[in-house]
Amino acid sequence: MISLGNTYTEVLRALYALEARRGMDLTLGRTRTVLEALGNPQNRFASIHIAGTNGKGSVAAMLHAMALAAGFKTALYTSPHLVNFTERIRVGWSEVDEASIVMLANEVVAAASDINVDLTFFEVTTIMAFLQFARSGVELAVVETGLGGRFDATNVIDPVVSIITSIGFDHEEFLGTDLASIAFEKSGIIKTRRPVVTGVLPEAARMVVEDIAIQHQAPLVVAKDLGDHDVPVALRGLYQRSNAAIATVAAGLLPSPWQLAVSDIRAGLASAVWPGRLAIIEREPLLILDGAHNPDGVAQLCAEVPRLAGQRRLHLLFSVMRDKRWREMVAALAGVVSSVTVTSASPNRAADVDEVARAFASKGIAAATERDPAVAFRHLSASVDRHDGILVAGSLFLVGAIYRLLLKDIGRERLFDAAHGLHPLVC
Repeated sequence: MISLGNTYTEVLRALYALEARRGMDLTLGRTRTVLEALGNPQNRFASIHIAGTNGKGSVAAMLHAMALAAGFKTALYTSPHLVNFTERIRVGWSEVDEASIVMLANEVVAAASDINVDLTFFEVTTIMAFLQFARSGVELAVVETGLGGRFDATNVIDPVVSIITSIGFDHEEFLGTDLASIAFEKSGIIKTRRPVVTGVLPEAARMVVEDIAIQHQAPLVVAKDLGDHDVPVALRGLYQRSNAAIATVAAGLLPSPWQLAVSDIRAGLASAVWPGRLAIIEREPLLILDGAHNPDGVAQLCAEVPRLAGQRRLHLLFSVMRDKRWREMVAALAGVVSSVTVTSASPNRAADVDEVARAFASKGIAAATERDPAVAFRHLSASVDRHDGILVAGSLFLVGAIYRLLLKDIGRERLFDAAHGLHPLVC
């Protein structure tokens, strides 16, 4: 029988090797075939399915918190992780344990091998999540797409509600180079006669989503405003109120027996946790971690900086993937920071640090390079004035690397650990 290894470290090494070997190969056939061989665990719990260029993780976290507040045994599947692979698969507040990862990964790959199916990294992890949810007695799972929607491995579920948070430019090499094409791919999660909720979308995208919803006889609701501005939202940023509106509308569309009381919805909005999104870790000097990694996300970040930083000089620690529209991101960030240190959080995918630094310098920003994110962060932390601030942005890989350092400093390994309580680092 095929095995990825007997330890957590061995299994992760094998999974990442699989990612490097197979890369992206978007189709649903392999996932469906292996799930069928495993007894279709994805059919043993209800689900909410979320796609979108930005905001899908935040909306997922809000809905997860709402359903937990209502007392449902609720799971959450998201990607990528920030610190530990185990973050991707959560039941309740807790991450799946490492022993379960070893067991699940080996079981999925063995089942696929038995029927001569060669799965991708994301297909393996998605099937692992569905198995874990089914075996844990999960009642409702909140499932975030990995990339796009139509051919995303998660798109084998039959959700009670589908959500498209936003549509902008990202992953154009897979989803298309215009908003209509991207909208078509993300609208692939719309199911027949299942309600679908969207944020306010660009006109070209909105028309595509509406047409597909009509074809599927799927009731479509656009979440425009949270309404009650006194509703507390735990996640920072004015844009999170738009995400909260999407989550609130979706929660209101859940059918019996998943209907949520207003008090559950409010409690979920007030308790949702989603690290790395306008996360303020320290006040003196100010330390902000934000996973913005595409032009729309960076624009939202830059709009929030004046409110969060005030008159402080901000020193940016920046890494970006070479396939992103990073020059647009540089242009926006140059308007809110005083200096930048360009680093490389994912050497195999990161844009050239010298080229990015030159782009910042051309905008009048003092630019330095340090390829090691840990070294760069430690240097910044030691050198900035306590009245200034550090902004970490450009890549979720970079934000995850800095979280890893910060957790190590306080003797913690996980971001989500219900047994020990959620540390302020995750808030």
